[in-house]
Amino acid sequence: QLQLVESGGGLVQAGGSLRLSCAASGFTASGFHLDYYAVGWFRQAPGKEREAVSCIGPTDDATNSADSVKGRFTIFRDNARDIVYLQMNSLKPEDTAVYYCHIHRYTDYWGQGTQVTVSS
Repeated sequence: QLQLVESGGGLVQAGGSLRLSCAASGFTASGFHLDYYAVGWFRQAPGKEREAVSCIGPTDDATNSADSVKGRFTIFRDNARDIVYLQMNSLKPEDTAVYYCHIHRYTDYWGQGTQVTVSS
C-alpha cells in the first residue's frame, strides 16, 4: 500500500524558515519512484478549504506556486533520496496550516499532513 509521509513541520516565528519533506513508503520495493510523478504540496488552515501551494512536474521538474508563496517557498526534489521538499522562507502567520503532499497514481494519494505554525 503506497503511503506518503510528510515531515518537517513545527512552530516558528514570523520571518523564519522550515523545510518540509515528502517521501513514499510501502511501495518502494516494487520500483516505485516519486520522481516519476508530479508532486503537489497543499495546505489547509482551520476553517478554510485545502489549497494548492506548490507543485513539481515529473521528468522536467517544472514548478508552479501559488501567488501567496511565490518568492518565499521553493519546491524541489532530491532524486537520490526520492524525496520532495518544500523550502519555506520568510514565513508569515497566515502560512499557519496543516501541509499535505499529494500524487495521483491511478487514484489520489495524500499524506497524513504536518502542522506548520507561524507565530507573530
